[in-house]
Amino acid sequence: MTNERINELMLELFIFETTQLVEQLEQILITTEKNASFTTEQINEIFRIMHTIKGSSAMMLFNNIAALAHALEDLFFFLREEKPREVNFSEIMDLVFNGLDFINVELLKLTNGDKVDGEATRLIEQLHGYLLLLKGDQLVQENLQSESDSFIPQQFYISKSKQSGTEDQFENAFQATIYFEENCGMENLRAFGVVNELEGQLEEFYHLPQNIEDDESISEILTEGFRLFIKTNHSDEEVRDLLQQTMFLKELTLKGIDDLETAFCPFRNELTPTELLGGDSLNSLMTLDQAEKDPTNGKPAASAQNHQSIINVSVAKLDKLMDLVGEMVIAEAMVTQNPDLKGLDLQNFQKAARQLNKITTELQDIVMSVRMVPLAGTFQKMNRTVRDMCKKLNKEVSLKLIGEETEVDKNIIEHIADPLMHLIRNSIDHGIEEPHIREAKGKSRSGTIVLEAKNAGSDVLVSIRDDGQGFNKDKILAKAFEHNLLPPNFEELSNKEIYQLIFLPGFSTNESVTEFSGRGVGMDVVSSNISAVGGSVTADSIPEEGASITLKIPLTLAIIDGMTVKVGNARYTIPTISVKESFKPKLSDIIVDPDQREMIMVRGHCYPVLRLHQFYRVKTEIIELIKGMIVMVEQEGKTLCLFVDELVGQQQVVVKALPTYIKTLKEIPGLAGCTLLGDGSISLILDIPGLISY
Repeated sequence: MTNERINELMLELFIFETTQLVEQLEQILITTEKNASFTTEQINEIFRIMHTIKGSSAMMLFNNIAALAHALEDLFFFLREEKPREVNFSEIMDLVFNGLDFINVELLKLTNGDKVDGEATRLIEQLHGYLLLLKGDQLVQENLQSESDSFIPQQFYISKSKQSGTEDQFENAFQATIYFEENCGMENLRAFGVVNELEGQLEEFYHLPQNIEDDESISEILTEGFRLFIKTNHSDEEVRDLLQQTMFLKELTLKGIDDLETAFCPFRNELTPTELLGGDSLNSLMTLDQAEKDPTNGKPAASAQNHQSIINVSVAKLDKLMDLVGEMVIAEAMVTQNPDLKGLDLQNFQKAARQLNKITTELQDIVMSVRMVPLAGTFQKMNRTVRDMCKKLNKEVSLKLIGEETEVDKNIIEHIADPLMHLIRNSIDHGIEEPHIREAKGKSRSGTIVLEAKNAGSDVLVSIRDDGQGFNKDKILAKAFEHNLLPPNFEELSNKEIYQLIFLPGFSTNESVTEFSGRGVGMDVVSSNISAVGGSVTADSIPEEGASITLKIPLTLAIIDGMTVKVGNARYTIPTISVKESFKPKLSDIIVDPDQREMIMVRGHCYPVLRLHQFYRVKTEIIELIKGMIVMVEQEGKTLCLFVDELVGQQQVVVKALPTYIKTLKEIPGLAGCTLLGDGSISLILDIPGLISY
């Protein structure tokens, strides 16, 4: 494995683990702030997290992050050891949150491939200044300076090559064995971290396996542990404390070595580390932990507890795997629906095709399940948004999370995080009243926002509900009228349809938001982001009781169940989830209103008819409604009847993005993507919400 690849893997590992630690710390702080006090366990956990971030950042040469983490570590070390009674709890929270914001910004730079160049000096000075006030001693400044001087950033990225021996006399020699937590992954890179952390802190040490830059060393680390041979003037306790700081440490054994010269002579003579104990061959050393080995061949015996049941996989690899599964679905359709097979009696082929379809479907389900991640992480981040907004606006709001375990595709999560944050901010800013106003209305001082997720077939419903003042229907209509956004029949609009106006592009305004007590500022951004992943947004409200906004998002973007229809020589695919029914219309059920709009009567209800051949200007010989087929589609309580030539069939289709030149043609609405059918033809996937609202 090349050094460049090692560095890349270590960087990915650093970003992943530091992000997790920061998110974990944010949740601890949110919980702590609600209780208005630290518990001993919380202080210890925060101290441990900052110590870990400090060490890993220094190892990676991100010294600005390491220095800030060191300052935060100092603060919580004092809180842990001295347990001061009078502390400004709010100020501590602000300092730590500001520090986490800085680290998040630097992590985002790393993710985007930019240079980590943030200046943390001001934040560090604030932390040192507050710690100085806590201690109340002028000598603290000197102590802080000495502590800062003692923190010398590591000046290397990965392990240095073995150095030559030295004639210095050392008091102690130890053999340490480190066992990492099960399923932590990348054990050799974690061993790199240990080596780099120890450089400059221990006088002389060597490690087994020696070639930890090679992935093959992982199996040895899993079975034998990561072994260190140390020669130092430090005591047993000091060495143990130093090694106890190892990330993902499961177990540590430390024992002394009596014969120093014999033990370390092979290393100084540039012999292999396996000759450490003075043996004449590799086999003599391989008896170090004979009880855990296979006595017949000296090789490490398999250990069930070292078996990895979970591994980390790159999202890019999962995307590629999903693409390949999609291509396989298309290839299967091309084989089983090949026009050359029409009219042939191929019973064995049909049997094999059914088996192939079964395997393909199962494989697709497994790949999709691998990509599914719970919404818990995204939901938990909203706690920070609520905390910051309440502090800024002097409001009291509690956030209640329901259905955090609901899972959606990884790519979907990335698209809904920003809309959720925007909706939460709007609920606090425009929906929840100030405490004294709520009390005057007979409400509790503290408002409540409920963020809930639940499955609904192949979709997930995410709702944001608050108990604030709700939408103001009259002001929404006035604002829509001012911006010429009202439809011609606005007098007939229901309350829900009026509330839906807030999502129209252009509804937002640059004026002060206090001039508009209902929500709507920038809500078109939410709608467009959710529509980009094939979802929809609806709003509802009860005046003075609250408002709710519901996001309906698909579980996955890759493969959907669809009904393919034919219009002339064109093919269109309608998502099955939107299809209510299909039928051949009767002449007696067709109605034409005075404006020449066609409608059809179905079980006593009239529904509008949309002729796809007219809408998309497709030539066809089937013009009369009674000669074609009606496909009734429904979305968010609205129904539309699509007139097509005939139904082709139902099948799973792979969603492909529309070409750029089609996306830019605004006069062609109602298209969500395209797919390749079994006969090689292309079918356009219809965007049902877009057609209904057109």
